Amino acid sequence: MEGVAVGSFVPWRDAGTFGPGFQFTVEGNTPANEAESPHARMRIVAPRFFAVLGVPVIAGRDFTDDDRRGAEPVSIVSETIARRLFPNGEAVGKHLTWTDPVFDIFGKRVPSRIVGVVADVDDESVVPRPVLTVYQPVWQLGVAGRLFVHTAGDPYALAPEVRRVIHEISAEQPVERAATLEDVRAEVLSPDRLNAFVFSGFAGIALLVAVVGVAGVLAFSVAARTREFGVRLAVGSARLQLLARVLSEGVLIGAIGIAAGAIGGYTLARVAARLFGHVELPGVLPVLGAAAVIIGAAAVASLMPAARASRVDVIQALRSE
Repeated sequence: MEGVAVGSFVPWRDAGTFGPGFQFTVEGNTPANEAESPHARMRIVAPRFFAVLGVPVIAGRDFTDDDRRGAEPVSIVSETIARRLFPNGEAVGKHLTWTDPVFDIFGKRVPSRIVGVVADVDDESVVPRPVLTVYQPVWQLGVAGRLFVHTAGDPYALAPEVRRVIHEISAEQPVERAATLEDVRAEVLSPDRLNAFVFSGFAGIALLVAVVGVAGVLAFSVAARTREFGVRLAVGSARLQLLARVLSEGVLIGAIGIAAGAIGGYTLARVAARLFGHVELPGVLPVLGAAAVIIGAAAVASLMPAARASRVDVIQALRSE
């Protein structure tokens, strides 16, 4: 065991537990009214929490055991808060105050001094993004129900010993859902992975249908133009030119399909946006990637008909009609 800390939030598993965040203000950046106040996620953590989870402290310090009730209220903010709300990102030493109405039940709004800045940790989304997060010391608020253990060995082998120690301290304390963060992430991603697998299967079938369709059309075209190819070869056309010609026809079919699909998809998205609200279109890179795959598939599908066209026997082709 290399480190232990407690916190109020299990990354990804507890996503959405505390809603979209709470309103707050910072020293030197007071909005015109509370409705314009920024919102931040609040996380309650113990000293050494960032070291246990591998979150670097960018400026200032971590919480210490001296940050208790009766001592000066302190907090730590994420890098995004420091960069957006403080000149030159210098947040350490400034004060932060929770202004959300939910905190009125605790009485007077007491500002806390920012003692540190840590790297952004998007603990609600597996696709990380810049987030506004404020960390409060557990010894000042007294609320944290998650235990984090950092170990170099098998974490599941350590779970029974951790459970035993907890029950020695408090026999009625429940200990459940022990898991590594990697397994929590895999659990959260499992529905997305299933959807990706299903859509990949349908996409593969659609691509196969496209390949068979292009190959069939070109095979029929080559069979119907056997005499034409024979004449071209008789007047001096190179077989490589015939091969390139048929391949280009296959690529052209693919390009027409891409254009028709793009126009149809955009039109369908506009209609769907009117019915369901915002519909997000794919970015440029996914569209270009899909187009490249389709063009490549069309070229592969054209190889056999093109090879057949380039191997036409001139004498038999001229005698065919």
